[in-house]
Amino acid sequence: MHQQILSPAPLLLGGIKENAPLTVTSGVILIIAGTIALMSPLIAGSSSTIVVGVLLVIGGIGQCILAIEAGAFSRGLLTFILGLLMTTVGSFTATQPVVGLASLTTILVTYLVIAALFELIMAIQIRPAEGWRSVSINGVVTLLLGIMLWRQFPLSGVWAIGIVLGLKMIFSGWFLVFIGITAKKETKSIHLFTC
Repeated sequence: MHQQILSPAPLLLGGIKENAPLTVTSGVILIIAGTIALMSPLIAGSSSTIVVGVLLVIGGIGQCILAIEAGAFSRGLLTFILGLLMTTVGSFTATQPVVGLASLTTILVTYLVIAALFELIMAIQIRPAEGWRSVSINGVVTLLLGIMLWRQFPLSGVWAIGIVLGLKMIFSGWFLVFIGITAKKETKSIHLFTC
């Protein structure tokens, strides 16, 4: 009797499985960008807002490309929206560093809360599949970072931009790497059972 493994994951995981190497690559890029963002306040001081803005644009474009490859308007809509949001926030941060830390902090808190909500929704959508806990943890950490930043407002200044967004990008990057590797393994095991 021939058994076929059926994944209970939603359509998004199907798109990620088809593009597992791109998912892992996007994750690695986010980890590197996050690490640089963590170091930027120590290196550049006030110019870290520009550096972080550019890194957010790069990370956002990477997420948009991943979403398009996974089927942006069906399977990867939330990923596309998060990538677009990250790119928009990054563009504003890079081009308007003088606007003031108050507006920048407010934008950052808004981004973190919205990103956390999308990640928690995504975790609920893929809940029966392997990796849903990682998505949940990523969403909870993102929400906690947003709350932490808001509670220390207005004292949260340049340190928050590099450290909070750096941590967020590193967590998101590790999530993408984990999901990509898991999807790659699942695809190989399904292929073995169908041969």
